[in-house]
Amino acid sequence: MVHKSGLRRSRSTRDGSQVGYVPGREELDQNVAKRVRWDSPCSSQEESERDSPNLDSIGPTKVIGRLGCAYYDPIKCTVYVLEDTQEDAHYDLTKMLLEHSSPDVILTSSKADDAFISVLQSHAEASGSIFQVRPHKEFVPSKGRDRLLSLRLLSELNCDVDPNHDGSEDSSSATGVRNAYGFMQKRREVTGDPTMKRWNAAIRLANFASLESAPLCISSAGALVDFLTRERAAGDLDEDGPEALDICGIEALALDQVMHINADALFSLQVFESETHASIHSDKTKEGLSLFGILNTAQTSMGRSLLRTWFIRPSLSLKILKARHDAVEYFLRPENLPVVSALQTHLKGITNIPRTLSALRSGKGTIFDWQALVKFTYHSVMLRDALAELHQGKHVEIVVKLVTALNVGDFKEVGNDVNDTIDWEQSAEAGRVCIRPHVDEELDQRKHVYRGIDSVLSKVAEQISHTVPADYAESLNVVYFPQLGFLITVPMREEWESETGIQVLDGWSFQANMDNHIGDLHPAIVDREIEIVQELLDKVVVHNEVMANACDVCAELDCLLSFAEAARAFDYRRPEMVEQPVINIIQGRHPLQEQIVDAFVPNDARLVSGMGLGQSSENDSSSDADDETATWSSVVLCTGANACGKSVYLKQVALIQYMAQLSPSSFVPAESATLGIVDKIFTRIQTRESVSKVQSAFMIDLNQVSFALRNCTSRSLILFDEFGKGTVATDGAGLFCGVLKHLLNRGRNCPKVLAVSHFHEVFRRDMLDPHKLPVAFLHMQVLFTSSTGDVLDSDRSFTSESPSENRILRAPAPGEKIMYLYRVASGLSVSSHAAQCAAMFGLPRHVVSRAQYVSELLAEHELGKLLEEQMSDEERLDLQVAEGISRQFLEWDLTSDEAAHQSGVKARLAAVLGRNLDDH
Repeated sequence: MVHKSGLRRSRSTRDGSQVGYVPGREELDQNVAKRVRWDSPCSSQEESERDSPNLDSIGPTKVIGRLGCAYYDPIKCTVYVLEDTQEDAHYDLTKMLLEHSSPDVILTSSKADDAFISVLQSHAEASGSIFQVRPHKEFVPSKGRDRLLSLRLLSELNCDVDPNHDGSEDSSSATGVRNAYGFMQKRREVTGDPTMKRWNAAIRLANFASLESAPLCISSAGALVDFLTRERAAGDLDEDGPEALDICGIEALALDQVMHINADALFSLQVFESETHASIHSDKTKEGLSLFGILNTAQTSMGRSLLRTWFIRPSLSLKILKARHDAVEYFLRPENLPVVSALQTHLKGITNIPRTLSALRSGKGTIFDWQALVKFTYHSVMLRDALAELHQGKHVEIVVKLVTALNVGDFKEVGNDVNDTIDWEQSAEAGRVCIRPHVDEELDQRKHVYRGIDSVLSKVAEQISHTVPADYAESLNVVYFPQLGFLITVPMREEWESETGIQVLDGWSFQANMDNHIGDLHPAIVDREIEIVQELLDKVVVHNEVMANACDVCAELDCLLSFAEAARAFDYRRPEMVEQPVINIIQGRHPLQEQIVDAFVPNDARLVSGMGLGQSSENDSSSDADDETATWSSVVLCTGANACGKSVYLKQVALIQYMAQLSPSSFVPAESATLGIVDKIFTRIQTRESVSKVQSAFMIDLNQVSFALRNCTSRSLILFDEFGKGTVATDGAGLFCGVLKHLLNRGRNCPKVLAVSHFHEVFRRDMLDPHKLPVAFLHMQVLFTSSTGDVLDSDRSFTSESPSENRILRAPAPGEKIMYLYRVASGLSVSSHAAQCAAMFGLPRHVVSRAQYVSELLAEHELGKLLEEQMSDEERLDLQVAEGISRQFLEWDLTSDEAAHQSGVKARLAAVLGRNLDDH
């Protein structure tokens, strides 16, 4: 399991005051009908009355609440906690947490409200996670605190104890019984006082997070520890309790330090792409063509895990981004390339030492774990030596951190101790950890006796044969059984099978002979080797923190080298990170699209935040923008033909910004880029439809746009790709205009927006007026060629001054082709060139001509001509008469004095209708 999550939510009134709040219990609105999800012995009437608040003062109000969360990362053996935080009515924080943690198992309380449970369940179904609603009694703050205090991480202090401190006592008791059971019993006697351990844990708990003031969080953490304990017991048949869990740290989540990019944006930008296994019998997946796939060349498992975490949570720290850009640039220097190659080679030997030591401490370690430990010490020393060969590496942060973390002296000591103690060849043959000769004199003696047991048994058989009468047995065998001793066997005689039975010699019995001299040799050898291995482990675990820190730094180095290799392979350049909220990309490229095409056409992009209606970059004192950005816009609207590359252009701008903020940050596919920090990226690009969703495609699009409008800030980036196309054209165009104007009306708080649309009718004076709105209009250039290869005049289809005038739609000529230039230019495209595209892709000629004719009539508002095509002469004459009457009525001046008299009005109506007033 990669992640385990425990979530907990309580509810409050709309004004934010907690209603009847008791730590560990969620209070329910009286209008919310709860469903019973778990039979709990604690759900008695008395408890229900105790938990119920005074609901008379609540009424039918819309409720919001608070959220507490905890999840476990088994790669780093760390529990991450989110202290109690206010949640909104749309559960945006919950969704963000689920997307950032990517849990395999989701747990929540049976008293959580229905809408909250639905959000968790929907995420579990979409991601393939396991969702469980646990009894509310597991989500109690007092129980959660007890579970945390029982963790070995908090209860046991790390004391540097010399393993030979009690050597005098051991030597004095050397004559006593020494075996593994006595050794483990002695260790239990020195584990410490339980009361003192709990006191230590209570003191140290505050060092990790302020959980005492976060009852929902501590409840979630307790339920999470309970779940991990059950899973461990079920899988390992181990009942050691929470104190035996592999939890090495507790860290608080800091969501304000990372970029918020939700699952829809990650999917639309193709950051991750999981491909299923070819076999239907395998549930394994692999990374397909994705940004993570092309950038991931990490050599270690910890590096790959850390890299994925950074992809999910890009950094917002300008200081961190600049420092790590320096590191990537440093590794790209030509003089450092040979050393970088050596570093990557040695990184392959860096294993997950915290997990290895955890397995060894729990008694589940194998010979492969000890080999991994020795391999780590060797490659760590080699890494340290390779770092010394880097040119001017002392000024690079990651190099300094690695030199400090790689304690060569301690690592050599650990490697030598393990290598001098363990016999690798014998261990591989025996399938367990065996000890080298000359390590322990007592063990050597036992092994010597055990190896010479064949000759000893031969002598025993020879001595016994003199005492056995010849008529009793003609031959005998002596067989050694581990854990029993040696056994003397004689052939079965026929008379012994009678009723009289076997005649036993004096002093003999038919049972195993437990010899006092040879004894139980094999178990004694194994017991002594276990004791020696445990003593070796005690020496190794002293360096646990040092080795774990070295692994973390090596994982960071692995990610940096992976980015450097990608930058070198794909010609990525270092972006300039600035304080101003700008995006200035010169000759940018799409990192994935350029991998699958023969030639990619790069394009520029320029945006700046806060340039909504009534704003200019000169009067924005917070941005310190220069004169160049004075003409930039916050909203860029791109138009053009179908399939001309508009969506690729949108995605490449977002991907370049996203790549620049990866932590550690990578270089970007552009000639140059000046980028400010973007705190959130929202997209409306792709609609992930599913039969499991009760929403239509258009409703899914609306959810994405609604989420962006609710959560965007002035430093956010929003992508709209043909929003509104899923409904009636007029309604879709209205929604599209309304969303853009809403963002522009935010003025200084307007985010950076990239939009693509085929709603050409909205570029009018009363809608999206290009002359009044602070919007930058772009289009993707195309060329039309004749059947002879000549370039046709297509300039009339593009205009940047009067987009609604001179709209000339030219029907495609026979053999005409459209050529996509994939180049961005200023101005608007007044046509999507659907007819040319349709003809090029094989639609019949008459269908294309008819479509072009109807489009012209729609553009000229001459729909009446379409109706005339199916009319008879009589119907056409009636239509002309009706048109004449309508025109006369519209020409009637109702403001004249004639309209003041009823009789005059009737006379005028009669004249318009061509009737005699006297007839009525």
